Amino acid sequence: MQHSIVFLDRSTLEANLRSPDFPHSYKEYAVTSTSEILDRLQNATIAIINKVPMCEATLAKLPNLKLIAVAATGTDVVDKAYCKTRGIVVSNIRNYAFNTVPEHVFALAFALRRNLMAYRDDVRAGRWQACDQFCFFDHPIRDMRGSTLGIVGYGAIGKSVGRIAEAFGQKVLAYDIVPQPGLTGFETLLRESDIITLHLPLTPETKNMIGARELRLMKNDALLINTGRGGLVDEQALADALTGRIIGGAGFDVLSVEPPKQGNILLDLRLPNFIVTPHVAWASREAMQILADQLIDNIDAFAAGKPQNVVEA
Repeated sequence: MQHSIVFLDRSTLEANLRSPDFPHSYKEYAVTSTSEILDRLQNATIAIINKVPMCEATLAKLPNLKLIAVAATGTDVVDKAYCKTRGIVVSNIRNYAFNTVPEHVFALAFALRRNLMAYRDDVRAGRWQACDQFCFFDHPIRDMRGSTLGIVGYGAIGKSVGRIAEAFGQKVLAYDIVPQPGLTGFETLLRESDIITLHLPLTPETKNMIGARELRLMKNDALLINTGRGGLVDEQALADALTGRIIGGAGFDVLSVEPPKQGNILLDLRLPNFIVTPHVAWASREAMQILADQLIDNIDAFAAGKPQNVVEA
């Protein structure tokens, strides 16, 4: 059969996208609103999406759809249970951000550990220029070597973070919801880590797994880094912990709602020990090309009758 492929949000992927290796038609849209999904996918057999929601009400009106190829790892925008009942295959991207996400984790951690934002703001305010000596030490600076890094989510990315941490001379503690050798208890990790970095998927079990109680278990100078999913952390509790100096700081690349068009309590913070980046930890050019190539590999495998990277409900 000739497949009809539609990419609903092509602007989310800045990479070369090769043509699938089978007969097909192809159409792409830079962005797609929820009201435009049905019209654009009416004849599609393969939908490529990144963040466009695919709920039961929409899927029920798309009888031709056979594959949803998600151009990302997270698939929480897809009603996977309904897809299973309809026989719609859902595939995702795996193990493509093994360099770029860990590098972003350490970019945030270094900026916070060495108080770069606070010192930058002081220089902009003219404080250095007014000094009587060559420097000033108003904000603490801490080395990575000798500190303890807690990794919550010890899959491919978590392990990559761990290898970098060991190269910096850090002690690594790891926790995962999936049992595996060498893991540390969650509360032990919270209590003993100087830096905690999150790399779990967002599920009903992991939603708000870091709340007020967990934040109070952390050291009062510990850092929390989140490049996983915004919903892993109770954002109100984090805002309270930062303003109340319960923890030392935080670096986030993700929020619970993205983009935060209606605002977000974390965006209201004006603190030198809190950094927010706009969900770009994954987005190095190298990683995006790996993603794009794997995306087409997934589609080719499906068309050949051997689907890969299939996400179960």
